Formats: sequence, structure tokens, C-alpha cells
Amino acid sequence: MVIKISEPYHLPLHKAREVVTMNPLIFKEDCPLDLIAVGRLCVDLNANETQRPMEETRTFTKYVGGSPANIAIGAARLGLQTGFIGKVSDDQMGRFITGYLKDNNINTDQICIDCTGAVTGLAFTEIKSPEDCSILMYRDNVADLNLDPTEVSEDYIKQSKALLISGTALAKSPSREAVFLALEYARKHDVVVFFDVDYRPYTWQSEAETAVYYNLAAEKSDVIIGTREEFDMMEKLLNYEQTNDQVTAERWFSHHAKIVVIKHGGDGSIAYTRDGQSHRGGIFKTKVLKTFGAGDSYASAFIYGLMQGLEIPQAMRLGGASASIVISKHSCSDAMPTRAEISAFMETAEEIV
Repeated sequence: MVIKISEPYHLPLHKAREVVTMNPLIFKEDCPLDLIAVGRLCVDLNANETQRPMEETRTFTKYVGGSPANIAIGAARLGLQTGFIGKVSDDQMGRFITGYLKDNNINTDQICIDCTGAVTGLAFTEIKSPEDCSILMYRDNVADLNLDPTEVSEDYIKQSKALLISGTALAKSPSREAVFLALEYARKHDVVVFFDVDYRPYTWQSEAETAVYYNLAAEKSDVIIGTREEFDMMEKLLNYEQTNDQVTAERWFSHHAKIVVIKHGGDGSIAYTRDGQSHRGGIFKTKVLKTFGAGDSYASAFIYGLMQGLEIPQAMRLGGASASIVISKHSCSDAMPTRAEISAFMETAEEIV
């Protein structure tokens, strides 16, 4: 398989790395793809009427959703050559998703069409206030969890510098096995692995089941990104009497991890590296419309920054700015900013560290 992409967009990473002192990641050069995401492809239906419960909401706007989809879209908007491995329903919703990804310059060669009658997952959002937002998910018999290991191409993965996986794709077979196979291919071909924890309780039977598979995936990942609550869930099997961010990060450095990012919502985030350093990232003041989408937009810009050879604190600032932009807008995927939009925002917005 040969992927042809015209006018590749990237900074000269080998030049950038000459001055980098705090970016431990090494990416392959001369790959047609910068980043491949694998996992959930769904549709978000965001409430048009805010400051009211969903029972009283009458109209919604449709967007492409799913954490890995949002991150892939965000990365592509910033200029990374991005591809996707996944499965969509054989209907109008599935075609809507694939068409949107193509329109956003994402390679869809490895997005399969489900033939079993599975449907597209739906996420209805409720925006009562900036502090009170919730999501109602329909995840029964969804196409994205039908991705089979036989539909994961080793040749496709080895043509990328990085692979992004998210936790939701581990919830059920055969998607679970497909993701672990993709991880094995990535490790085999020196593809940097980003793991976005993305814990959604409604897709799992129990926290114990979730923790088992999340821990297995994290052990094979180079960069792990999650909230404090998500890491707490992963550590419940260990029966820690006391834990903190430093203890959490050090656990993963005994495996493959080079960077562990622990997010604390409005208090920013902390990135830990294997050499014992830690870096605190702040937030940018903005007019908040809703809270969802912040994590995906943060991840897309943070990954972009690291892949451009930026130092970790610089990449975290990009992530924080991108998150602040997205939570001020109605959508997640449509709101993913360009590099110019992030730069303009950072010039005027107040940063709180």
C-alpha cells in the first residue's frame, strides 16, 4: 500500500530538534502520514437551545464526533497529515462522517463500511449552563466497535510517524483486539503511540474491566493523556492507599511511557517525563459555552506541538489555547482551530498558570 498525499505540511523536525531540550519523542522521518487515529466515529447532536434541560430542547445541530475523530480533525486543521482506522455504518450517517473527514483532508482509506446492520453512535448534548453540561449517549450495536483485527493494515500503520488510540475503542470485541493489534504494529515499526484515556463509563461493564484493558494499552504507549479521575480509575486494581500525580507518572515510566499528562480541568495540567522533570500548563480565559470538547482539542494541539519538535511547555500552551477556543463555541469538531487562530487567540487572551 502506498499513500500519496500532495503538498505535505510539516516543519523541518530535524532542525527543530537541534534546539529542543525537553521533548523526549523521536519521530520517524519521510513518512506520508504524521498521525493515524483509530477508534470511535460517531455523530454529536448539540442542543441549539441552551440554559434548559434536554427534555425541553427541541432542536439540535449535527456534527461529527468521537474523541479520536475530534483529535484527528484538530490535528489536520493544524497541518498534520492525518489518517483514520475505523468503521462506520452503511447509511447516511456513516457517509456523513466519511465525507466530513475527507473534506478536512483526513485519509479515509482504512475506514471500513459495516455490513451487519450496525448503526452510528449518537451523542445528544445538554447545555444548561457553562458549568452544567451533560451528554446522553446511544451506543448499542454501534459500527465503530465492530472494527475487526483483519481490517487493521500493518502496511498502513508503518507509513505513519504516530498512532493515536483512545480508551473507548477497548470497550468491546472485536474493536478491542483490533486496537491491540494496531498497537503491536506500531511498536514493531517504531511508530510513536499516543493513548488518550477517554473513559466513558456507559460503554463498560465495570471499572475493574476497564482498568484491566486500559492498563494493558497504557503499558505499550509512549504518551499517556488523561484526567486525574481517569488515572484514579486505572489505579483502583492496585489498591494504593495514597497516590498523587508523581506516583502515577512514575508507574508508567517503568514501561514504554516517555510523557504522562494529567489534566485537572480548570486548574490546568501537569506533564511528567521519564527524566524526572515536570511541567505545569495553565489555561486561557475565555467565555465558556460548554465544557465538552476541551480534552480533544487539548490533545490535538499538544500532539501537533510535540510533532513539530516543540518543547513540552510550548506544546502544552498550544493545547490549553486550543481547548479554550473550543469550549467557547457550539461544536467540537467544527470548532477545532487552525494554527493561525490559536496564535491570534494567544496574543490577546489572558493566560492563568
